[in-house]
Amino acid sequence: MNTAQRLGFDQNAKLLIIHADDAGLSHSENRATIQALEKGIVNSYSIMVPCPWFHEMAMIAQNNPQYDLGIHLTLTCEWENYRFGPVLPASEVSSLVDEHGHFFKKREQLLQNATPEDVEKELRAQLDKALGYGLSPTHIDSHMYSVGSHPEFFKIYQKLGEQYDLPVLVNEQLMQMVGLDPKDHLTEDDFVIDHTYVGEFQYFENEGLATFYQSVLEKMAPGINLILIYPAFDEQEMQGVTINHPNFGSEWRQQDFDFFTSESTRELLQKHNIQLVTWGELKTD
Repeated sequence: MNTAQRLGFDQNAKLLIIHADDAGLSHSENRATIQALEKGIVNSYSIMVPCPWFHEMAMIAQNNPQYDLGIHLTLTCEWENYRFGPVLPASEVSSLVDEHGHFFKKREQLLQNATPEDVEKELRAQLDKALGYGLSPTHIDSHMYSVGSHPEFFKIYQKLGEQYDLPVLVNEQLMQMVGLDPKDHLTEDDFVIDHTYVGEFQYFENEGLATFYQSVLEKMAPGINLILIYPAFDEQEMQGVTINHPNFGSEWRQQDFDFFTSESTRELLQKHNIQLVTWGELKTD
């Protein structure tokens, strides 16, 4: 039985969250995110609290409470020249930062250096800051799924969901991507997204991400499906942020925006009987 059936949906129902990650990363990301939400196909997003453009996106969120909002818990910063660090003073979570007070670029560096105590302090601070802005999140997810870098971090992630009464993004594919065995960390009672999809670099390099996304929609299985996208505009700001990082770079993000704001994509959803749902609609007590 898939998660959708457990929640009372028909066993053949194809439910889909089209989720925009990384709001708050930049002004371009914020503009593209709100435009994608206004188009009505992208139906969920999450905010990176430590980023410089968080405040702008928090103001947008305050003025648009109708949109499904998550907190994109952040422990890494992968960019070459665009660097940021924790919400807390670096001295209070010193195991999370490099010599300049910035988050590490890779999950492997986080695993080698971070203590569970610092991870919990920082993630809790990010949630509290978002709530302090008056935001009403529907769920918690994780940048680069860094919460899966270590089993102890994953336990903290799950615990915070319980304590803040918010579902957390848990999916077997994402867990396997970061080296966690779902059998060791999940129970039958956990709220698990059945199928998660992220654009693949081989498509980006060759025929384009639209081909990948179209195939995902055409072959979508019953259950709760999640497509993670990163909408932004391929312009000077994002080109600077993502320099030398073609995967999830500015051109990639423009392709995400273009595909998931097009009328042809909406028609594709209708053709294949795919029902858009939000985290808020799926939240269980």
